Amino acid sequence: MATIYPQLIFDALKTVRYPGNGKNIVEAEMLEDDLRIDGLKVSFSIIFPKPTDPFRKSVIKSAEAAIKMYVHPDCEVTIKEKSATALPPEPDKLLPGVKNIIAVSSGKGGVGKSTVTANLAVALAKLGYRVGLLDTDIFGPSMPKMFQVEDERPYADQVDGRDLIVPVEKYGVKLLSIGFFVDPDQATLWRGGMACNALKQLISDAKWGDLDYFILDTPPGTSDIHLTLLQTLGITGAVIVSTPQQVALADARKGVNMYMNDKVNVPILGIVENMAWFTPAEHPEEKYYIFGKDGAKELAESLNVPLLAQIPLVKSICENGDNGTPSVLDPASPAGIAYMTLAAKVVTQVDKRNVEMEATKRVEVEKHSTQTQA
Repeated sequence: MATIYPQLIFDALKTVRYPGNGKNIVEAEMLEDDLRIDGLKVSFSIIFPKPTDPFRKSVIKSAEAAIKMYVHPDCEVTIKEKSATALPPEPDKLLPGVKNIIAVSSGKGGVGKSTVTANLAVALAKLGYRVGLLDTDIFGPSMPKMFQVEDERPYADQVDGRDLIVPVEKYGVKLLSIGFFVDPDQATLWRGGMACNALKQLISDAKWGDLDYFILDTPPGTSDIHLTLLQTLGITGAVIVSTPQQVALADARKGVNMYMNDKVNVPILGIVENMAWFTPAEHPEEKYYIFGKDGAKELAESLNVPLLAQIPLVKSICENGDNGTPSVLDPASPAGIAYMTLAAKVVTQVDKRNVEMEATKRVEVEKHSTQTQA
């Protein structure tokens, strides 16, 4: 029986050209280092530029023919396909290392939702959990400023053949925002589809790794962004943020209804009443209910969901947000105590939800065909 040497295989494969660049597959470095020879049995892998390469079938057939022609006609050839660029994972496997996904939402803007989100994420990290935070407000990203990382530019790292964005890390939180990739002084003039595609990329093409909590800071109201999140991820639960006044509560109720819709079915972990009261520093026992009293508390009771926290109206919360130093970094302050209490209650509600309920499924969009009649 003839003896087959590796060089004979390589010489034969030098006659096989890849149409994409005109080079032979050896010169183009398309051969994986896994050549195996067992008598007349030959096996190896060819690396194609992308999984859907249009030339892969013709190249494989040419490689088989070249070995039979130039090496031995009775060779039994096995060729595996590999890709230099792997396909993105399927939706259900986008974040395999993430245990819980929490959407923080508000029915309207201006209620302090992003401030609550930032402090909740840092508080969970201070409790020892692995936390990721995604700023999903494509048109008004605020997290880079709230974490004082506006000048950061995330880089890419190759993982399993894919280039993944590495989140910025600060205060124990992994953070990504579209704000890292756009000019902060220019308006983001994107149609809904462009914004949704950018959001999907921040989810699926990022190196989030293992997380106990993945927090989504959603834009105010209900929009294409919310639908994209619901279609892309199985969200563990939602936290609704509102101020006490009636106009905010009416919109908060709409946000609750969006998540509790039969087709969505995302559990409401609870409601946060932000700016619940104002207490002057010189009179710590006094409370002034500037925006109304217990409005969100009463909403929570009417919807039979927990009231997670009542956050006071404190000047330092605004100042710390502007300075990129979340108030919860001082856990002994009134604001810090409120945020740490919020984080502990969120953990309790998530654990309770996971024991009593099945994992949330992504929202499936049904495609309806239409027929026209003449």
